[in-house]
Amino acid sequence: MARILLIRAIITIPCVTRKVMNHFIFADPVKCIGCYTCMAACSLAHEQQGLLSRPRLEVMRHGNGTAPVSCRHCEDMPCAKVCPINAITATGHSVHINESNCIGCKLCGLACPFGAITPAADRPAGHPEVYEHYVPEEELADAPGSNYSMPHFLAWNVGRRTVAVKCDQCYFRARPACVEACPTMALRLVDEQTLAELQNSKRVAALELEKHDDKAAPAATTMSGVQHA
Repeated sequence: MARILLIRAIITIPCVTRKVMNHFIFADPVKCIGCYTCMAACSLAHEQQGLLSRPRLEVMRHGNGTAPVSCRHCEDMPCAKVCPINAITATGHSVHINESNCIGCKLCGLACPFGAITPAADRPAGHPEVYEHYVPEEELADAPGSNYSMPHFLAWNVGRRTVAVKCDQCYFRARPACVEACPTMALRLVDEQTLAELQNSKRVAALELEKHDDKAAPAATTMSGVQHA
């Protein structure tokens, strides 16, 4: 009986369908040279806005290839579904995290299928770069804070407020900083027009390949000796 009631409840939940396509940044691994310019531009652009300076994308290496990984702005938003305070919302053509409301629970990062959400924290205001009394690092083994090599989801630092950060497509700029800064144009913002152009180019390429195959195909000879194209 309880199972039947649960099924009925799921069926009666209204289905919300968004009529707009989410934009996303496409990275071409063939053009990427692994120079990290995109990460530097992202960090600087957000720092100038008073936001966390951590880059919203990360250049990954696989074999001899490199390519930056960033948020895909999924339309089903698995990250938003697990956020306990609704800090992740769909705004216009993208998915945004309200860093002021984020409580740093890291659930969104665990739910992201692409690993594109990273917990980050900046140095607290008034935190000195150099202390008056120097203490050797070997004597600070019990100091609060995690090692720099610690994975982001396990890292912790006392006095620093950790929040989730991800690509926000530089909503405060006309174009994403990473797209503008890439020296090889390996990054591009994909919107409805760009997607239509890519689909059309694929169709044209497929037709050209089909024509080439038809011309290159040898004539078939039947048992009677008659050739057919």
